[in-house]
Amino acid sequence: MWGAPAEPADSYYQIRPECTDVPNTRFKIKPGKTLSVRKWQAAFTQEGFLDMGKTLNRIQRGGIHPTIRGEVWEFLLGCYDPKSTFEEREQIRQRRRLQYASWKQECKQMFPVIGSGGFITAPVITEKGQPILDPLVLQETNLGENSDFFKELESRGPLDKKVIQWMLTLHQIGLDVNRTDRTLVFYEKKDNLSKLWDILALYAWIDDDVGYCQAGMSDLCSPMIMLLEDEADAFWCFERLMRRLRGNFRSTGRSVGVEAQLTHLASITQIIDPKLHHHLENLGGGDYLFAIRMIMVQFRREFSFCDSLYLWEMMWALEYDPEMYSLYEEPEFEGEKTEGSSKGKPKSIKQCGKYERENMKNGGNSAEGPLPISVFLVASVLKDKSSKLMTEARGLDDVVKILNDITGNLDAKKACSGAMKLHKKYLKKQAKK
Repeated sequence: MWGAPAEPADSYYQIRPECTDVPNTRFKIKPGKTLSVRKWQAAFTQEGFLDMGKTLNRIQRGGIHPTIRGEVWEFLLGCYDPKSTFEEREQIRQRRRLQYASWKQECKQMFPVIGSGGFITAPVITEKGQPILDPLVLQETNLGENSDFFKELESRGPLDKKVIQWMLTLHQIGLDVNRTDRTLVFYEKKDNLSKLWDILALYAWIDDDVGYCQAGMSDLCSPMIMLLEDEADAFWCFERLMRRLRGNFRSTGRSVGVEAQLTHLASITQIIDPKLHHHLENLGGGDYLFAIRMIMVQFRREFSFCDSLYLWEMMWALEYDPEMYSLYEEPEFEGEKTEGSSKGKPKSIKQCGKYERENMKNGGNSAEGPLPISVFLVASVLKDKSSKLMTEARGLDDVVKILNDITGNLDAKKACSGAMKLHKKYLKKQAKK
């Protein structure tokens, strides 16, 4: 009934002893506020229906106890419908595990390192699909230059364009895996690194639109494999998170999707703090590209690992929409969280997060759908640093330095509270226009 984290709950965010230059963790379990194991289990009926309203209130007050974080995240990210039973969810879980195994086998047939416990950091084929017998690859994969894989690759003839593109990304994923959360004890085990590589490689294969992007996907996926023991469950949790964020990674050749969020950030700052916006424009920062990292990896670099998880669950609880599950399920791999795509009877406002409630009451949606709370979080940070930015920033390098100085000095709950206040203020000013 209850899932288990991939590692003991108090160890998956332990820092390696030699790594001293990392942000301090502020998150603490608060009895009576943090969603505990007992409160979580009590939120289910005998059949398995979940009272999401009470659960969201508890998370917004004090986060989630580490021992149940993974299974709660599955609901927050829309993997499961709170109105489903234990039996129905188990059937969905097993079906998804079979689907993941099928995709993994498909990928393994194309490249046998998938699922082998290894990964690569050097390219294996050229852009024309010809094999590259790189000594590093041969060493990393135990695939000798006379292996069946390379012989078969040479004898296959021209590879499909999608296969070539996918195989060209595999070493890029490996390079990112080698850099992701390496201060954590969890990644001292090569098996955990290869699991992260496998999940990202499979995602790159099934998402024809976005594939893999070296702009933070590994940072977003990393916590999933720590929190969920089963690799398939971790994959689906990551896939659901990408439903929210994949628009940021989408590239058209002329622009990257995240630019839309940066445009919204500029509009919000212009309304909330016009003097700061004007100052940033004068410095050449009117495109707000200095804030791109915060939005792409959802503040992973500005908080300690543990605090970033706390921030994420607070954000997801505030944004929670009870229609998310049905929206994501139909049609498969097509839905993203956009306004106006829900069906059926009106959703219960009591089952929504506070941020979502405000949007429902005040119509806080752009043409593309509701703005994510992360944009208001960045705006809140800029607002807090407004005085320093106005007096000390004489160029974009100064802006970046001032924002980098916040690393390890932000409180997740206060940041969310500040974002909510700005959101309310923004909606009021928008309504007066």
